[in-house]
Amino acid sequence: MPLQLAYGARASQFGELTLPVGAQPVRGLAVVVHGGFWRATYGLELGRPLAADLAAAGLAAWNIEYRRIGADGGWPATFDDVAAALDALAGPVQRAAADRLPLDRVIAVGHSAGGHLAAWLAARPRRPAGTTGAAPPVRLRGVISQAGVLDLVDASEHAVGRGAVEDLLDGRPDVVPERYRLASPVALLPIGVPVVCVHGTADLNVPIRQSERFVAAARAAGDAAELVALPGVDHFALIDPSTPAWRTCREAADRLLG
Repeated sequence: MPLQLAYGARASQFGELTLPVGAQPVRGLAVVVHGGFWRATYGLELGRPLAADLAAAGLAAWNIEYRRIGADGGWPATFDDVAAALDALAGPVQRAAADRLPLDRVIAVGHSAGGHLAAWLAARPRRPAGTTGAAPPVRLRGVISQAGVLDLVDASEHAVGRGAVEDLLDGRPDVVPERYRLASPVALLPIGVPVVCVHGTADLNVPIRQSERFVAAARAAGDAAELVALPGVDHFALIDPSTPAWRTCREAADRLLG
């Protein structure tokens, strides 16, 4: 059973830690970031099956909740929360795990909007001092973006999520351009760690062009980025542990952890 731990005082500021069964060494840690277009309709229950599967494969899983649109989320609250959830690994989460967590072997696995937040977390070490999310005590060594929303300007222009990006940042790119510059992973390149973008070609929720554009730009910036296009796969197969699509994601995690 996962252990629920708070990383803040608000209702949505918590995560669930799932450890491998028994006393076996923890060979890595995956931060699981759920999607749902940043909206309060969806929660970390989407990540629970993935966390359980990762733990069965010998990884610790930190499945995080965060403030979302409609529940005090948006800019910058949503970003503050995912940053704080990652930082908590070095404090209360590690203590709860009896110091079993290998904090030098941490990756993030994020689906849809969670893919966006996972990539944003990876870029934190390069952020200017004093800005949202700067100077993290825990650094990611890689990201698996599962149909992630990685170019927020493009997503806004193509109505991905039916206005979800504008709701997240409280405005269009031409109205709040600085927020898009600080929040969009493609604008934060180079990130400096590998990003594996797993995306189905039949995805009707987040078009594969999001991953294609990001990977092309990341490689041009000198990052190690990979696009794994899954023919005929839809948006949700990626978070169903019974599918080959999810197994592709778990194999990517193994590659990132070495």
